[in-house]
Amino acid sequence: MTNRLAESLSPYLLQHAQNPVDWRPWDAAALQESRDLGRPIFLSIGYSACHWCHVMERESFENPQVAEILNNHFIPIKVDREERPDLDDLYMDAVQTLTGRGGWPMSVWLTPELRPFYGGTYFPPEPMRGMPGFIQLLNRISELWTEKRSEVDGQAAELTRDLERQAKLAAGDSLPDEGVFEAALQQFRSSFDPQWGGFGSAPKFPGHMAIELILRRGSETDQHMAIRTLDAMWEGGMYDHLGGGFSRYSVDEQWLVPHFEKMLYDNAQLIGCYLAAFQKTGDGKYATIAAESLDYLLRDMKDGSGGFHSSEDADSEGEEGKFYVFTPAEVRAVLGDEAPGFCEAYGITARGNFEQGASVLHCFDRVANFQKYQDAKLQLLREKLRKNRDTRIRPGKDDKVLAAWNGLALSAFARGAQVLGDPRYLDAALACTEFVQRELWKGDTLLRVYRQGRAHTSGFLEDYAAVANGLLDVYEACFEARWLRLAESIAEAMRAKFEDTKDGGFFSTEVGQSDLLFRQKPGFDNALPSSNTLAATVLLRLARHLERDDFRTSADRILTCFAPLMKRAPRAFPGMINALDSALRAPLEIVITGDLKQAGSLLAEVHKTFLPHRVLSWTGADPALPLHRGKEAVFGVAQAFVCQKNSCAAPVADAQNLKLLLLQTSP
Repeated sequence: MTNRLAESLSPYLLQHAQNPVDWRPWDAAALQESRDLGRPIFLSIGYSACHWCHVMERESFENPQVAEILNNHFIPIKVDREERPDLDDLYMDAVQTLTGRGGWPMSVWLTPELRPFYGGTYFPPEPMRGMPGFIQLLNRISELWTEKRSEVDGQAAELTRDLERQAKLAAGDSLPDEGVFEAALQQFRSSFDPQWGGFGSAPKFPGHMAIELILRRGSETDQHMAIRTLDAMWEGGMYDHLGGGFSRYSVDEQWLVPHFEKMLYDNAQLIGCYLAAFQKTGDGKYATIAAESLDYLLRDMKDGSGGFHSSEDADSEGEEGKFYVFTPAEVRAVLGDEAPGFCEAYGITARGNFEQGASVLHCFDRVANFQKYQDAKLQLLREKLRKNRDTRIRPGKDDKVLAAWNGLALSAFARGAQVLGDPRYLDAALACTEFVQRELWKGDTLLRVYRQGRAHTSGFLEDYAAVANGLLDVYEACFEARWLRLAESIAEAMRAKFEDTKDGGFFSTEVGQSDLLFRQKPGFDNALPSSNTLAATVLLRLARHLERDDFRTSADRILTCFAPLMKRAPRAFPGMINALDSALRAPLEIVITGDLKQAGSLLAEVHKTFLPHRVLSWTGADPALPLHRGKEAVFGVAQAFVCQKNSCAAPVADAQNLKLLLLQTSP
């Protein structure tokens, strides 16, 4: 027996299609049914790779008694948070206001007018650790709805007014000054773990944007915080030492035991961090980690369309991490006499460091000599064990393709192609751009979701901004002007659909969306950069490539809008502060002339140098582009023009002179 989710494309919703709960998708019919019957909505929001979502499904949503209550007294609706981030953001704010915390699965009760009146996250089937049992809670809410409806409606209206007030920003009147950088760095210094790296205590999350900010703006002493964190994440079980790529977060302070789900957006951003560390330090181990992570995405996450899948689950066969962990006996069965040395290298012991005596692979105490990790024999053993691991039952995969996350992947592959010089990465980036143009860009509308040949759901601000930014990175990797122009078109549509022309900043959704209580203007950076961070970043970059003052003005208005919040809580805005850094610095313009093949050594020098504020172009892409004015090749010789603060140095034709020139300008 299936419910109404059976026709959905979302892997998360399809996971619940066999539940006895009569789930509806979030659509006009379900919302109208709530109004017609006068029943409250039980809204459950989660995602495919969410471990506790699976737990609550097994414990409650497969329970006939729970199903009976939900079906008879509520309108039960399931939402994939990755398809509808606007609903997730809005009702997560409600849950956090009600309870002081958030997470997934998110459980929210709404009036037929879509106003929240009660909420939480995971609820156990029976009361435990101060939490009510789910059946007990459902019965109580149903009773209150029947007997005290007016009070519930009043509380819901009051909460909605509070949420709307919170969403209205007290915009600033100018850009923040340089003091915000030191304030942010000081907060990261105070929370840095000098032993294990990272910021704060367990559970530990990667902190991609904090790392980027430290590399950009930190002192020489500060740089250690970023480098130690990158080293520690690789050393521990956060990194998949057999297959490449990173898990979502670590449950402990040592980065040893991860929460095993692997997300496209985490890996795309971490690849950027390791590429930046390679540029900053010249240490090849960071290039290796970035390359292995890109290879993981190519091998295990690429869709036949050219896009990239969203995530891999933490669970396989109903057990978290089962796919990834090993015992010495399991290693011996594959590697034979080589097993003891391999186990010693990766911390696989008879006692184990995980559940049931199994071990999460790690490299603690063995990273002083990274060459051992790169030893040809050890690489062959890792590959042999990985191929054996691939015969296991894999974790579930969410194979939908999301525009915003693919925008981040575009940036990772384009930057990987530049820094690492591997043409496979550029090929992957170009295949993804072709996919975006073919399947997701329809007139002036970018669609968010693609799966099994079908694209749907109008994009949100984060989709437009991330894709445009990714296209710009692809342009700087291949110099095909059509990708620069597509990025410009998407940015123009983004401004038309989402910009708050009155108070500055951008809304996450288009005007007139009937199934949303009100529009929000997100600025806090979490696991992903906020959509306003992404918008400010790409508008600043496009403004410099195209000399679009209107783009620059929109970017400045974003940063001005969020200035008071950045000053008050800088640690919550590391990505936006990175965008501010770009706004306050004079851009570094690098223009290549002449034959592109002859310019290989010049481009290689640019790509291996840490230059977070540079824009890069080639006159052969489109001679009419503003950056190319007055820059012509002499007798066809490849040259590099380096310009800053409206002044250009004499063009250089050899890599060594370019290196010296760039050293004078790099942070």
